[in-house]
Amino acid sequence: MRPRLGTRARATARAWAELLRLPALFTVPGDALTGAAAAGARPGPRTLLAIGSSVCLYEAGMALNDWADRAEDAVERPHRPLPSGRVRPASALLAAGLLTAAGLALAARAGRSALAVAVPLAATVWAYDLTLKHTPAGPAAMGAARGLDLLLGAAATTGGTRGALPSALALGTHTFAVTTVSRGETRGGSHLAPLAALATTAALTWDLTRSRAGVHTPPATPADAARQGTAAGPHVSAAGEGKPDGPHLTAARQGRTSVPGPGVARHGRTAASGKGVARRGRTAARGEGVAGKGAAPGPDPSVALKGGPAAPHPGAARNGEPAGLALTVARTGPFAGSGPVGVALQAWRPRPGRSPYPSAHDALRAALTVGYAATAARPLLHAALNPSPPLTQRAVGGGIRALIPLQAALTARAGAPAVAFLTAALAPAARTFARKVSVT
Repeated sequence: MRPRLGTRARATARAWAELLRLPALFTVPGDALTGAAAAGARPGPRTLLAIGSSVCLYEAGMALNDWADRAEDAVERPHRPLPSGRVRPASALLAAGLLTAAGLALAARAGRSALAVAVPLAATVWAYDLTLKHTPAGPAAMGAARGLDLLLGAAATTGGTRGALPSALALGTHTFAVTTVSRGETRGGSHLAPLAALATTAALTWDLTRSRAGVHTPPATPADAARQGTAAGPHVSAAGEGKPDGPHLTAARQGRTSVPGPGVARHGRTAASGKGVARRGRTAARGEGVAGKGAAPGPDPSVALKGGPAAPHPGAARNGEPAGLALTVARTGPFAGSGPVGVALQAWRPRPGRSPYPSAHDALRAALTVGYAATAARPLLHAALNPSPPLTQRAVGGGIRALIPLQAALTARAGAPAVAFLTAALAPAARTFARKVSVT
């Protein structure tokens, strides 16, 4: 008798796992974590409440989706839990209602701002499943739901959503593309939808790599400068518009190293030791003069001109590192010349206050971006070449699994590598469960 009851319980559990798309559930926590990171905050107790709310609303949408499509699934997917009789339609509808209520209650516990996002999120989920799914507005509604889910994490953690809007747009765009492809899962689709999704993946990949993470902002106080590793001389002040702050003015701007001595730095450039001239886009070495446009240098000036070297000086510095007896080379632009090499140097030049070598943060972000592109692009390419139902389903599954590395890459770009690594750790679990239960 016990084996029979155990077998029935396992069958029921599997049916509900299929109804709720258990492997896809691992793509949900990353929304709230990404939203918190994009808003500039660390995850906290309210972030956990947002994750719980997201999970409930997502699973409510899964149950409601199968309830609304039960007649269509009876023809196209008779193996699904509802048409096969393993789960009753009334039970699925009841579960959708209870999960929605639980999701809104958890959002309310996280604060009014979180509830203000959770209410339209729940409304979007129900509108999509009951009305919009089979209309041209369906993919847009699904993309909006995923974007709102990310904003829910930001609102619960910080009370605001503005900083998380770009990440929400990126996540919603990816979801829009995958949902468009999913319309051909059962009957096959056209080549256009997978190609458009492939182009979207390429655009998002480029967006994730176009700017390097970790660029330091100018320190506001000497304490901030010390925390950022900025070494300043005995006389430190902000570089002004040619207005001295005493007989000795040495500016430490954007994480660069200033050498002690009477010099004037302007427009964030570094002044070397001695009485020097710091002009727009140029670095001054030993000499006498006054900072400012058109200022006449004093006796024996050595000013770095356009494309030319300055006289050697022990205090010459470049990219925030003392150069010793090196030449300070100043240019009017980031790099002179043009062509592929110049473009590459422009993209990979060391930023102020940064090492010229990639950091662990940059390496993690690059790996996550490559993981996203590889997970989504390969099955989309196969579906574009042959938009048959099996390959289209595989492309949709790949697009859903690609949500996790996309969330992690967005989180790393926001400057939270530890949270990004935690988000990416959900991918193996999603892949393991996907072998047992379909994500579509």
